[in-house]
Amino acid sequence: MVVKKIMCACGSGLGSSFLVEMNVKKVLNKLGVKDIEVEHSAATDVFKGSADLFVCGKDMYDVLSKFGPCIALTNIISLPELEEKLSVFLKEKGVI
Repeated sequence: MVVKKIMCACGSGLGSSFLVEMNVKKVLNKLGVKDIEVEHSAATDVFKGSADLFVCGKDMYDVLSKFGPCIALTNIISLPELEEKLSVFLKEKGVI
């Protein structure tokens, strides 16, 4: 699987999804990954194929995991948690 796009989603598509998007970009930069597009959205705008990976708070996992691979964060502001989970996913997909 090629990972070209990561979508961060929350209920409204404004606050927490934007914060998670910024953090995903920080982690990707730290890992040296440059060629993955990252954006944020409301969960209601997500559909199958809209991204190769979804990242969200654990409260949105049941909604978003129906559309593809999904990382659920217990603490959406925790960079260490995000880095650990995102690294595992990207290693499994052969990105890093």
